[in-house]
Amino acid sequence: GHAHLPSPQNVTLLSKDFDMILTWMPGEGSPPDVTYTVKRESQDRMGKWIKVPHCKNIPSTSCNLTCELPNLFIKFRARVKAISRGLQSRWVESEFKEYHLDVELGPPVLDVSVKETLILVNVSFPVATCVESLHWMYDLDLWEAGSEKKKRYENIFRKNTMTLDTTALSGNYCLSARSSIQNIYFKHSKFSRPVCVLLNRRG
Repeated sequence: GHAHLPSPQNVTLLSKDFDMILTWMPGEGSPPDVTYTVKRESQDRMGKWIKVPHCKNIPSTSCNLTCELPNLFIKFRARVKAISRGLQSRWVESEFKEYHLDVELGPPVLDVSVKETLILVNVSFPVATCVESLHWMYDLDLWEAGSEKKKRYENIFRKNTMTLDTTALSGNYCLSARSSIQNIYFKHSKFSRPVCVLLNRRG
């Protein structure tokens, strides 16, 4: 029979901070110089395994597939095999995931400036260019430092600057935002770390 390398273990498609990543563990007894090769398959073209160029003969135990996906609305899966000195393991497959449904969001990055009686809020999303086309949105909370009472502005489109009128406000105010995307329902990230600004009432 053929000598096989130990197959990769715990092959999992997981999502973190807007990315879709295949992860695995070395099979028990794998040699130290083992490398891995990854292929992907989508549900609309079953049986057609496509090479992932940046994950061929790699020493690491993960492969970012976000920008390899031909369609963000179709389920896909990936598989990985171990290679060492002319030997190969069997392929091990992950479960199916769909980017749009299964993506795990990260908090957006807030850029806050105060201009006269206005707070201007711009939000950037740490997403890969290939998924920027999705309709990312965010919710914004504004509250006076130390207070539990927050005012929430919901479903603001990612590229829109949010302008808040501060004429009636005075003191230390904080803002925080979370990413959201609508698939079957709204899915949200955790809120970003608060950014606080000092407002002086004029007059």
